[in-house]
Amino acid sequence: MSELSLVPPEGVLIGGKWQDSGETLEVMSPASGQRIARIARGQAEHVDAAVTAARAAFSGELGAWSTFTARARSEWLLAFAAAIEADRDVLAELECRDTGKPMTQAKGDIAACARYFRFYGGAADKLHGETIPYDGDYAVMTLREPFGVCAQIIPWNYPAQIFGRCVAAALAAGNTVVLKPAEDACLSVLRLCSLAVHAGLPEGALNVVPGLGREAGAALASHPGIDHLSFTGSPETGTHVTQAAAQHHVPVTMELGGKSPQIVFADADREAALAAVVKGIIQNAGQTCSAGSRLLVERSIHDEVVLALAARFEALSCDAGERDPDCGPLINARQRDKVMGLIDAAVHDGIRIAAKGRLAEGAPQGGHFVVPHLLTEIPEGHAVSREELFGPVLAVQAFEDEADAIRLANATDFGLCAGVWTKDGGRQLRLAKAIRSGQVFVNNYGAAGGVELPFGGVGRSGHGREKGFEGLRSYTRIKTVAIRHD
Repeated sequence: MSELSLVPPEGVLIGGKWQDSGETLEVMSPASGQRIARIARGQAEHVDAAVTAARAAFSGELGAWSTFTARARSEWLLAFAAAIEADRDVLAELECRDTGKPMTQAKGDIAACARYFRFYGGAADKLHGETIPYDGDYAVMTLREPFGVCAQIIPWNYPAQIFGRCVAAALAAGNTVVLKPAEDACLSVLRLCSLAVHAGLPEGALNVVPGLGREAGAALASHPGIDHLSFTGSPETGTHVTQAAAQHHVPVTMELGGKSPQIVFADADREAALAAVVKGIIQNAGQTCSAGSRLLVERSIHDEVVLALAARFEALSCDAGERDPDCGPLINARQRDKVMGLIDAAVHDGIRIAAKGRLAEGAPQGGHFVVPHLLTEIPEGHAVSREELFGPVLAVQAFEDEADAIRLANATDFGLCAGVWTKDGGRQLRLAKAIRSGQVFVNNYGAAGGVELPFGGVGRSGHGREKGFEGLRSYTRIKTVAIRHD
């Protein structure tokens, strides 16, 4: 795709064509604080036009997406996965520069995006209804039908991955899409949309309106022409989005963050656990909803684990993502200042910084860097053990026994993920059942991010599920057909 420039169009994609939005926003490098691109500043009128185009594509008035059979949708999704893989180097460079994440992680995100399209491409023609045994005079069946126009508001921390997670599932189920990407980081998403147009996606099946959340995002969430909404972001914004969608009784899927614990018992494989604990908090500089930001350690090994972790944290370095460091910068100065303010407040409250990483020699000036921090001696109920910091900060607490571990694990309003490290099979199952969380990983954390694994939370972590067949089903609604026969 050499005809596509490295920096995507500064416009909105409506009805298969890029259009001038009239205004633009600057895209700043997290590593240097300097401008690297411009994107469109979409407004309510662009959202309205995008929804109209998506509706026309779904109804068959504009595009042909609604006429695609499940097999035809499958074939296009699989072909698009191949197009993503062919363009992976350019996409990874955009993802790295735009988000600040290390290049290795950026490449992994592009590979995951392609996997979503492969998975849902393979699943599109396997989405079945059921027959229901009922009264002898009836034949009853259920049909899974697409909602229609799906609105998707995606965040800046994993733009390419979440594009794949949401768009692939929605298209596979037969919906059309209006996408609002994050203004802080969406260059890879805009290029993916250009690739989709070049790959022959019917006009209007995918429409994209970049812009500010309070403008384009608010207009999309409250639009009366959408039939389903998926949002990934903060609980506070998620509340506003849900309220806006509720005005028109639009069903929503919300993935809103977490304060996920990793629980290490004395009988655990300690080396495996420590490696996963470090990776679970520094990945994407801790700007991950599923980050393992709390570590609960059985008291008998607490001091040894903290000492071992301190050595690992002190060896971590932060730098620009292009240099593929352990940890990149935070997305912007506002997020950096927020995280550093929370760390300073914790220290003021008597919490100890047991160790922290370092800024690499030659790291860019003006970057939004926060080195990884290891915090200990945390009073029960303190904010750093309950609230999401969204940075590379690990909070460590000791527990006495299994019951205490469960109590501490559930001592937050979030419930997205949890990790349990123990060789005791009975304990593994007891904790998996007792922890209030959407996902529980035993003797691993994240299961390598499997696209097949249903993902979502409880409480302030949101509701509904993405990924896997559950994610595909969430983009459909059930219709019951009852036929009476004599």
